[in-house]
Amino acid sequence: MPWLNFLALVPATTVTLLLISIAFLRFYNEQDFTFLGLIANPRIWSNRLTVAAIVAAVANFCIEWDGRNREANLLAAEAQRRDEEEQRRVEEKEQASRRAAIEVERDLALLSYLADPSVENQRKLIQVLALLNDYRDSLS
Repeated sequence: MPWLNFLALVPATTVTLLLISIAFLRFYNEQDFTFLGLIANPRIWSNRLTVAAIVAAVANFCIEWDGRNREANLLAAEAQRRDEEEQRRVEEKEQASRRAAIEVERDLALLSYLADPSVENQRKLIQVLALLNDYRDSLS
């Protein structure tokens, strides 16, 4: 992975070095620096380096574009994961609340029947038992 970080710096560094070379070849001659006499046609080389700098700048742009897209994708995936986790917590809370309400209803129906075993309390208890069966079936 460290190589990827290094390679990401290469186009920008190359552009900088090429621009320095272009300026050097354009604005100086062998009177300023004697070794420039070794280079035949410095203007042509300056033009070639300009084209190379443009290519390196485009490559740098592509690398930056890709890096930003990857970062945006990672952020979007993280946000989606958080949303899914929050949705799961909400569903668990709703299920626990429903389970607690059913348990309270069951307890009340059972206690009512035990305190007064009338036909009406028996009917309520049977309804609650049917509700519990439906709830059990929905869990499996």
